[in-house]
Amino acid sequence: MPLARSVCPYDCPDACGLTVEVEGGRAVAVHGDPEHPYSRGTSCTKMSHYERTVHSPDRLRHPLLRVGAKGEGRFERATWEEAIALVAERLAAVAAAHGPEAILPYSYAGTMGLVQRNAGHPFFHALGASRLDRTICSPAKDPGWQAVMGRTPGLHPDDALESDLVVLWSINAVATSVHFAARAAEAKRRGARIWLVDTYANDSAAMADRVILVRPGSDGALALGMIHVIARDGLADERFLAAETIGWPELKARALADYPPARVAALTGLSPETIEELAHEYARARAPFIRLGGGLTRYGNAAMTVRTLTCLPAVVGAWERRGGGLMHQASGSLAWDLSPLTREELQPRPARVVNMNRLGHALNELDGPRVMGLYVYSSNPAAVAPDQGAVLRGLAREDLFLCVHERFLTDTARYADVVLPATTSLEHPDLYRSYGHYAIQRAKGAIPPIGESKSNWEVFGLLARAMGLTDPLFGKSADEVIELLLAVPSPWRDGLDRDRLDAGYAVELRRPAGPRWATPSGRIELLAPGHREPLPRYAPTHAEEAREPLWLVTGCNRFTLNSTFMERPELRERAGGMVLQLGPAAAAARGLADGDPVTAWNDLGEARFTLRVSPSVPEGVAVAEGVWWLRDARGSGNVNSLTSQRLTDEGGGSTFYDNRIDVRRAP
Repeated sequence: MPLARSVCPYDCPDACGLTVEVEGGRAVAVHGDPEHPYSRGTSCTKMSHYERTVHSPDRLRHPLLRVGAKGEGRFERATWEEAIALVAERLAAVAAAHGPEAILPYSYAGTMGLVQRNAGHPFFHALGASRLDRTICSPAKDPGWQAVMGRTPGLHPDDALESDLVVLWSINAVATSVHFAARAAEAKRRGARIWLVDTYANDSAAMADRVILVRPGSDGALALGMIHVIARDGLADERFLAAETIGWPELKARALADYPPARVAALTGLSPETIEELAHEYARARAPFIRLGGGLTRYGNAAMTVRTLTCLPAVVGAWERRGGGLMHQASGSLAWDLSPLTREELQPRPARVVNMNRLGHALNELDGPRVMGLYVYSSNPAAVAPDQGAVLRGLAREDLFLCVHERFLTDTARYADVVLPATTSLEHPDLYRSYGHYAIQRAKGAIPPIGESKSNWEVFGLLARAMGLTDPLFGKSADEVIELLLAVPSPWRDGLDRDRLDAGYAVELRRPAGPRWATPSGRIELLAPGHREPLPRYAPTHAEEAREPLWLVTGCNRFTLNSTFMERPELRERAGGMVLQLGPAAAAARGLADGDPVTAWNDLGEARFTLRVSPSVPEGVAVAEGVWWLRDARGSGNVNSLTSQRLTDEGGGSTFYDNRIDVRRAP
């Protein structure tokens, strides 16, 4: 049976290599690629039957035009010629009547391929449309890391195999990075201890030797408390600090003065004795390795928290030992200059920037001009954007023209005026990199497009021609664009085996030679003189003073990825439905029992859940895993009807974990 190589396209750090069995133009089985240097033949539960997504009976196969009310999901079939002509006509009319900035693109990581993910950029730049600040995931990591480490590349995930203490800090690796979880397990077999630092005992707790549950948003306080104890007890690596860092005397003085264990205990919910013990064990480890996840980046204090944690390895000199340090993400993005594709110079003038986390505000309140045309691709904002009630009100506007390019009739697509059928990753070519490892891979279409579906790149080419955009880029194929990107030199790709890459195999990037610490001073900057806050500190979260008693943690469900994979009935069943987890005391105080229907509510809205009483959830915390389609919700909203449009301290990121709720029994 013919075998094709491909890549998992979704927003996951693992970017697994895949092999696809093809028969009669159909993908009949999808497996992990044993020759991939990182995923090594395994894939997660979600991708193990990817062919069921590709050939789902619910796939959109033809363009559709709305005939019912917005949100009703009633459409009639159209030809591509009719659909493209209508979209071009409506976008041109919006630009003529209100100015091009009244057009807003909305996309994110429905595909992580470099071409298909960025396919709309040159088109919308050439139109002069509003620009989207694509920051819904964890952009606060970068300013936090860079304040200390500058442009120093991140560690390789395999370095964890040499560690004697692997700290899974705010990462549920079993659900979100299964191949790093495998490396942590291998390190454990070699003698390492595993810590999980998180807000509740999630799926990764089972592999941990120690589970440390902190109050939501207080991770930075814990790090400062550990630095206090390490400095006080003479456990800091003074030789490394003197030779390789700047600002240790200042950071030491702040930690000793402001973050004693008693104060940090009050901030984190840990005992002073636990804080002392964690500091001692971390400092005495030979090569402690922190794998920093995205959970702690979804609070208002996210960048400062990342910055503070990034100081820890330097304080104990962990960078000196193989297997020690901190990995916030892989730095493979440094290998690529995307400007030949994104083409910012096509903008007729600088356009306004709209933060994607504030889509509800943009659709309902933004003016000068008002958003009158919205084009959504590679995202499902009706389900995944914060403040769902505001987003749905905006999508329901009759004066808003909405085009959605999708594989399925998602919550967002149900509001569209025009729905265009999209390909899956097995049906188009692309070039992939990862933010969790350093392999890159080129994939060709393994099968023909399903029905009349077209890729992002194809559709924007059609729209460009329909709207009279003549730049030669719009006439190129996706493979020609891949060649444009590969033609831009990068020391990361020196010596790259192009034959192997072009044959579909994963090829590792090589970290180029350069300074050890790519910072302005050439040292690790525990004190950043040019930063608005020269020293790390504990910063409060947005919801710290909210009146609702329960902190809502919108965790990851191992059987879904945000709203992706909700098209698969067997994965929906295994995901368990819209469940809210409370600890026994919180449930008892409200007269609630396991299995009860409950309503969670706050000032933004409410959502219906089934209650699960779990000792894994500490007092004062409520956990809702996964982002469910409205089709599968019991009420009028999913968990994002409870999350706010507030942003992180730097990076403009989402604050999905920085919200409070209360819970009552539902009728």
